[in-house]
Amino acid sequence: MDEAAAFADAAAFAGRYTVLSVVVGPPAYGLADVPDDDVARRGVFVPPTELFWEFTKPPDVVGGPGLDRVGWELERFCVAGLRGDPEAFEVLASPVVESCDPVGAELRELTVAFLSQRAADAYRRATATDYARAAAAMAAGGTPRWRQVADVIRLLTCVERLLRTGDLSLDTSAYRSELAEVAAGEMPWSEAAAWVESLRDRSAEAVLRSPLPALPNQPAVQNWLKSVRRRRLTP
Repeated sequence: MDEAAAFADAAAFAGRYTVLSVVVGPPAYGLADVPDDDVARRGVFVPPTELFWEFTKPPDVVGGPGLDRVGWELERFCVAGLRGDPEAFEVLASPVVESCDPVGAELRELTVAFLSQRAADAYRRATATDYARAAAAMAAGGTPRWRQVADVIRLLTCVERLLRTGDLSLDTSAYRSELAEVAAGEMPWSEAAAWVESLRDRSAEAVLRSPLPALPNQPAVQNWLKSVRRRRLTP
């Protein structure tokens, strides 16, 4: 199978083998309806297994077409999901599904195997840099990137709920007005910072009583990945 040349157009290659494509961003978070051009899309693709036997491997992360679309090769996605990566969890939980074949449906059904207390550290790491930069900007008399601060709060809200209830949901519509106030820079920094610190503290406390296991079910994910690799062998 000579498809290595197709890697040069990675976006087309990923599109050909996409098993799941979802919308993330405000429509998935229950926060706003936005024009189609403003939404972000994330996907998972599964190339034929034989391509991994070549010296030149298929790409594992692909951007495009367009600036707001990213696709992960299935194994790379599974590794990210087992780490508790917020972007992987958004693909698993987004309510706005654009395309989903049977393998994509199986992946979404496997969501519970990815969930664990690892999410606490993963989300903290994912939000730490943006929050630190915002705090530094305020300390220096500057202006933080308020949309990033709002995103920090949204992510920490989701992970606190996940750790407390075991429910992976992106819906933060209950805080729509407050998050909009933060994103617009209309909430005083002291209040926004207190909100972030409260969520961080509550997430740390939630770990102690979380219904989630300490570690994800890696054997279940690995066995499923093997089954997909076998099914993607050319007859």
